[in-house]
Amino acid sequence: MDEILEILEKDARTPAEDIAKMLKRSLKGVKDAIKKYEKEGVILKYKTIINKDLIKEEYSSCRALIEVNITPQKDVGFDKIAERIYSFPEVSSCYLVSGTYDLLLIVEGRDLHTVSRFVAEKLAPLENVKGTTTHFLLKKYKEDGVILKHKEENKRITISY
Repeated sequence: MDEILEILEKDARTPAEDIAKMLKRSLKGVKDAIKKYEKEGVILKYKTIINKDLIKEEYSSCRALIEVNITPQKDVGFDKIAERIYSFPEVSSCYLVSGTYDLLLIVEGRDLHTVSRFVAEKLAPLENVKGTTTHFLLKKYKEDGVILKHKEENKRITISY
C-alpha cells in the first residue's frame, strides 16, 4: 500500500505538508495523490473514532454482531442478498466471511429492543436468510487499532481491622 495511504489510515488529520516532509516528497505531489485517491474511491471517507463511554448523553446506542446464514442466489451468489441486507439503515457494516455462517453484520440501534426488533421483523424474515445468531457488544476495549480509555470505576475503600 502507498505510504501516503498508510499515514492517512493511522491519522486522517495528518496535514499534507507533514506527509510530504515525512516521505521527502513535494507538497504538490502529495496533494495530487490524495485528490486522485479520493476521486478513484480508494479514500472513501475520513473517520473519527469516538469513545462514547466518556460522553454523557441522553441518546445511548446498542451495537450487535450478527452472524447470518443465507442461501446464495443462482448466478449472483451472495451479492444480491448482501446488498438487500446492507441497505437497512441499522446495518453499519456487512462482511462476507468464511466459516460456519456467511455474513457478519454490525448493527446499531437505540437499545437492545430496537436491535432485537430489527432481527425479528426485518432480517430473519428475508427469503434467503436461513438463520441468525446475535451477539450484543457489552464493552469496547479497542476499536480500529485504538485502545479506548475508560472512566475510572468507583474504587472501593480499603477497610482494615
